[in-house]
Amino acid sequence: MVRINTNIPSLTAQANLANANRDLNFTLRRLSTGLRISRGADDPAGLIASETLRAEIKSIDKAISNTERASNVIATAEAALEEVASLLVDIKGLTVEAANAGALSLDEIRANQLQVDSAVESITRIANSTSFAGRKLLNGSLDYLTSGVSTQVITKLDIHAAQLGEQAYLDVDISGITSAEQGELFMSGGTVGTSTVVLEVASNRGVEIFSFISDYELSNVVDAINATSAVTGVTASTWVSGGTSGIFFRSVDYGTDAFVSVRPLPSGASVETFTDDAATTVTQRDIGADIQVAVNGAATVGVGRDVTINTNTIDISLKLTATFTGNTSFQITGGGFIFQLGPKIDDQQRVNIGLRSIVASRLGSTDNGYLNEIATGGSKSLVAGEQAGAAQIIEESINQVAVLRGRLGSFERNTLDTNANSLRIALENITASESSIRDADFAAETANLTRSQILVSAGTSILALANQTPQSVLGLLQ
Repeated sequence: MVRINTNIPSLTAQANLANANRDLNFTLRRLSTGLRISRGADDPAGLIASETLRAEIKSIDKAISNTERASNVIATAEAALEEVASLLVDIKGLTVEAANAGALSLDEIRANQLQVDSAVESITRIANSTSFAGRKLLNGSLDYLTSGVSTQVITKLDIHAAQLGEQAYLDVDISGITSAEQGELFMSGGTVGTSTVVLEVASNRGVEIFSFISDYELSNVVDAINATSAVTGVTASTWVSGGTSGIFFRSVDYGTDAFVSVRPLPSGASVETFTDDAATTVTQRDIGADIQVAVNGAATVGVGRDVTINTNTIDISLKLTATFTGNTSFQITGGGFIFQLGPKIDDQQRVNIGLRSIVASRLGSTDNGYLNEIATGGSKSLVAGEQAGAAQIIEESINQVAVLRGRLGSFERNTLDTNANSLRIALENITASESSIRDADFAAETANLTRSQILVSAGTSILALANQTPQSVLGLLQ
């Protein structure tokens, strides 16, 4: 049957040609943009997935940038601390030299003091001037703020990190379990004995030998022991109660690393020492005990009087009084600075750390004194003849700066560097996933282009033939 009003082959050819043109346009758009999905109609589900992945990629990219910037901040602070450490080493050398008073004139000691003064001023200047993008790093502005700290119980407090989250403050509750103890021995009697006594007195710091004549009074023995405490690390005190009297020998230091030893040498008379004034257990050596406390419910054993606690929320170091066995608490109310190291803003992907002040008036401790005290006019200056006291302050300051540098180095290496590496791996994998969804496969698209070009060309030719078919009706009219 032949019709001229309706050309079905032409309509079929038109439909197929339109499909071929549409496919050709899709292919040309993908090849020109490089994208398989350039609008929602191309693949609605794929568009949703790829947009989510794109957001994650952007967040991870910024997290990598944040980590690198944090590393730059830490490197800036650590470089300044390195210079401070160098100055402290120089100060230590000048102090040791000034202690050689028998070979140095007063003018030379004063010259050393001038150099010490200059170095101490430089340390404070470095602390006040070290900054990153206008933010001071070492002057204490990035240290933590606290409230309610009892200086009668806590003699030293360093807060290295604290996660306050959305809280206004973080409670730190400390409960004593056992107090720190010194090594302690007791020698009973009103005098050292009826014959000459030779004692070897020692601790973890040093040893000294004493020789006492018979019936030497205990008060004189105590004076002799205390005169060399700086060498032996042992102090002595008389004790009288009821009909019992004697001497307590105690190590200067606390903890299981500290001990006191009082041993009669073979050349002397027999002397007995006991662990207590009850004279029940004979011994020549006694070891101290470390403090044990619970911080926010977590039990920890300190080193001597020093306690360190590191949990998911706090990282602190503190020194407690030797007799502490009760309870104390304080609050961390703010401070520190936050590093956003992950792609999501939550406590798990942020790190809050603090940087203590390293100005001269903050290096040192209440026990030994502070670095500014070794400058001219200070109680531990070289010209005042306090080289030994100055050396203790300097050694403690050197240790504090070294520990701070070590913490910053550990944070940079173990937290920042590893975080950047893991983020780069995540960025690579998520980018690959997003690419597989959204990017065009050029090998497949060029093959589709060839196919579509052929179909369009063939469709155009077939449409032309289909349009000519009705003209065959004219042959029937002849």
